[in-house]
Amino acid sequence: MKLKLLAIAVLVVVGVGAAYVAVGGLPTNAASTTRYLTGTAATGTVATTASYGLAFGSPAHLASADSSSSSSSSSSGGSSTAWTVTDVKVAVGDRVKAGQSLASASPADLRRQLANADATLGNAKLQQQTAQDNVDALTSSSSTNQIRQAKIALNNAKSQVSDASKARADIVDQMRLGTIKAPIAGIVTTVNITKGLTAPSGDAIVIDADSFDITANVVESDVAKMAVGQAADVSIAAVGADLTGVVKSIAPTATGNTTGDVVNYAVTVSLQNPPAAVRAGMTADVTITIASANNVLTVPAAALRGTTGNYSVLVMGADGTPVAQGVEVGLVTNSTAEIKSGLTEGQQVVTGVANAQTGTPTVTNGGFGGGGIAIPGGGFGGGGGGRNRFGN
Repeated sequence: MKLKLLAIAVLVVVGVGAAYVAVGGLPTNAASTTRYLTGTAATGTVATTASYGLAFGSPAHLASADSSSSSSSSSSGGSSTAWTVTDVKVAVGDRVKAGQSLASASPADLRRQLANADATLGNAKLQQQTAQDNVDALTSSSSTNQIRQAKIALNNAKSQVSDASKARADIVDQMRLGTIKAPIAGIVTTVNITKGLTAPSGDAIVIDADSFDITANVVESDVAKMAVGQAADVSIAAVGADLTGVVKSIAPTATGNTTGDVVNYAVTVSLQNPPAAVRAGMTADVTITIASANNVLTVPAAALRGTTGNYSVLVMGADGTPVAQGVEVGLVTNSTAEIKSGLTEGQQVVTGVANAQTGTPTVTNGGFGGGGIAIPGGGFGGGGGGRNRFGN
């Protein structure tokens, strides 16, 4: 069984369709090895899992997972330093690898700050040495106050050296950030810098993660059948891609959006190995597998008679006469039923009757006496024993 999720709008459910069935063609005998699935319709979209705002002098800033808000939400990066851009190696739309160099800049201000920091550190070390000499010069005849003042001066000098060393190290670390590298594999969505010009404040480059999620709102009755880790099939028509995915998360609380009187829960599917052509915001068709039957013996669901636990089918005998045969049934959809036992491959089963005058095949809703079948799509109804003709 699969749940069908039709992705249309970014992180917002536009509507939930009625029950939906995805099946193959109907076999005419019991020799089918069909995979068949059932599901419901919901809505969602392809979206990047994260965005990073990158600026000279600052580490990568993780932005919103919704790429539509990446630029505004990640613009806190950067520093007060004036960075002159020396090289820009990427453009919007480029795909990059983790660790790849994207741009570089020359920090003229930082070089001046480093020179001042070197001088400050040198002076602090001289003051520390002087304070140490004063402590070393103390003798047994020195007063308690002299000893106290000398040690206080030495401690203050050591503290100044420590502060000056840290300030210098911070400047050196910031100078190393004059080269922007990609923290993740992804696609460049924004480039705000130009070679030869001073980089503006905020993000110089924004990268969307090279991974995608699809989030859809699913009605409460379907969420109960889902679990993290379930497989999903994903089709993105815009790029002609048929992909696989995995249920990544299921919201523990309702989204607040409702379908009639039914509440919805956000279910997120993570795409696996998306091709380079996939972009955030594309429409995706997602089918989450909650139950399936593969390479099993099947018959058209219309062939079933009886009720759950007491099913049978009509098998065509050698003389052309239909004979009731009890069967054990597995997964059943509107169109197909899994037969676990009671039939062998190749046996012909009755799915309807032919019109007595025209020979046109039709599915009957009555005529076979006995309990009617209560399955999706109907079957042979119970009740009166009218005569029905088989064949032409």
